[in-house]
Amino acid sequence: MNILVIEDDSHISNFLQQGFEEMGFNVSCIADGKQGYQLATQDEFDLVILDLMLPTWDGMDVLRRLRGEGYQVPIIILSARHLVEEKVQGLQSGADDYLVKPFAFAELAARCQTLLRRQMPTNSQSQLVYSDLKLDLLSRKLFRREKEISLKQREFDLLQLLMQQPERVFSKTIILEKIWGYQFNPQTNVVDVLVCRLRAQVDKGFEQPLIHTIRGVGYVLKYES
Repeated sequence: MNILVIEDDSHISNFLQQGFEEMGFNVSCIADGKQGYQLATQDEFDLVILDLMLPTWDGMDVLRRLRGEGYQVPIIILSARHLVEEKVQGLQSGADDYLVKPFAFAELAARCQTLLRRQMPTNSQSQLVYSDLKLDLLSRKLFRREKEISLKQREFDLLQLLMQQPERVFSKTIILEKIWGYQFNPQTNVVDVLVCRLRAQVDKGFEQPLIHTIRGVGYVLKYES
């Protein structure tokens, strides 16, 4: 899952990035309100952590613009502004939660997880199925036929991406952006390594491989009879 942190205090943003990455999240940090707004609308995020006192655009301006355009991603305000009126204003403007600085990371993480759980699919949407693969998004378990397969965080995220659009070829660049949440050099081999690991989990021991390499293009999940 991808988290966007819009915070101009580098110590806080670095602290948040380290903490959430240790929890398995992909974290993008930006220190400017206008640039944060642009990134939020251009890329896909599951949660936004928003400071209020920001350069260029104040955090409240960012919040109102996003909500005014129908932006549905959960937003948590993280601010030194502590007056009740300021909290009420933030919540009424569309924030899902409001936490005052200084803060405990454990509390922020718990609030984030609560909001993310609310965004999880309903039971009718909680499973992805393709061929003999079944991916449960709530329990984060994978089954191929009756065999349960254990996946690490990024292996799960990659398989989810492939199963959401089976038979679509994903380039390395797209996979880098979707799984890692920020730009890498497309020449890096991290995608190849991840695909190799996932293929070893999903295809090993089965006569029909499902993860295929399209040379010079990318990777695809498909059944070939």
